[in-house]
Amino acid sequence: MKYLDEYRDAELVHASLKRIREITTRPWTLMEICGGQTHSIIKNGLDQLLPDEIDLVHGPGCPVCVTPLELIDKALAIAARPEVIFTSYGDMLRVPGSREDLFSIRAAGGDVRVVYSPLDAVRLAQENPHRQVVFFAIGFETTAPANVISVIQADQLKLENYSILVSHVRVPPAIEAILNSPENRVQGFLAAGHVCAVMGYWEYLPLAEKYDIPITVTGFEPLDIVQGILATVESLEAGTHEVKNAYSRAVTEMGNQQAQAVINQVFENCDRKWRGIGLIPGSGWCLKPAYAKYDAEKRFQVESIQAEESPLCIAGQVLQGIKKPSECEAFGTLCTPENPLGATMVSDEGACAAYYRYRQPASSPDGKPQ
Repeated sequence: MKYLDEYRDAELVHASLKRIREITTRPWTLMEICGGQTHSIIKNGLDQLLPDEIDLVHGPGCPVCVTPLELIDKALAIAARPEVIFTSYGDMLRVPGSREDLFSIRAAGGDVRVVYSPLDAVRLAQENPHRQVVFFAIGFETTAPANVISVIQADQLKLENYSILVSHVRVPPAIEAILNSPENRVQGFLAAGHVCAVMGYWEYLPLAEKYDIPITVTGFEPLDIVQGILATVESLEAGTHEVKNAYSRAVTEMGNQQAQAVINQVFENCDRKWRGIGLIPGSGWCLKPAYAKYDAEKRFQVESIQAEESPLCIAGQVLQGIKKPSECEAFGTLCTPENPLGATMVSDEGACAAYYRYRQPASSPDGKPQ
């Protein structure tokens, strides 16, 4: 398949890896922002094929993982109400709140449904005029256009029974927060191609200039990732701080301006808490006053709910690239996909889930680790 098979070509991947080994003269720490890239790296063993000098750390690029604990608790409170049909993508149902998850609410009789698009939730609101339909609108810039279109459509249809619980976060402020951390060790970034397909990479130019750090936009297949690493290492070795586009088949500098316009019609920048990290100023999107009536937090008066993270979970350090999942004492024992302490073990894009799935020791026929 064009634009897929050739980016999984082992010979081309190893040629780029060879070039990385040839030009690397000192240790470098790089961070991929996207959880999809994390899973591709771990699944294909790319981090183990790199020279020892290149250390890949995993950033806060999983939208499920960074959804704050109190917002999960707000979702649970809303979903438990008898008049509500609570809709969400499937990976949110197992994310633990303070005491339970959305599966537990559904098991207890709550009307929690998996949808494949926010427009499915709008349709449910049309079909159920005597119920309140809520869509859990999470994600980075990638999912924002579809979510705001659902609000615009509900507004055009004059639906009084549709609202969204918003947990949208933005990548550039997260990069800046990581770079401003006293514990930061990241020297170069791989930016997420799907985010940049929507937003472009113009917002990264001032960050690269301000912090003297290279950023490379890249995709998700093995060759995409190693070519992105190669481009970043080339900049580091040359002492430059360029923003490079290694995913030009899908990304332009200015991005999808129609999508950006519709986002700006409905959303405005706001401060947002990130699970395990804390408040990052200007890192979120919230509904503009003209669309405030579609805000589920306000409609169901759950703004005051607060929550405390598990002291055993180091997901915040994992998401900031300070530690790797295997360094957590609870990893694979107290914390597993079946019994997760944090969202990074639940989500299909979570770093802990990737390590659990692809880095667990092999077992012998008697079930003992080899």
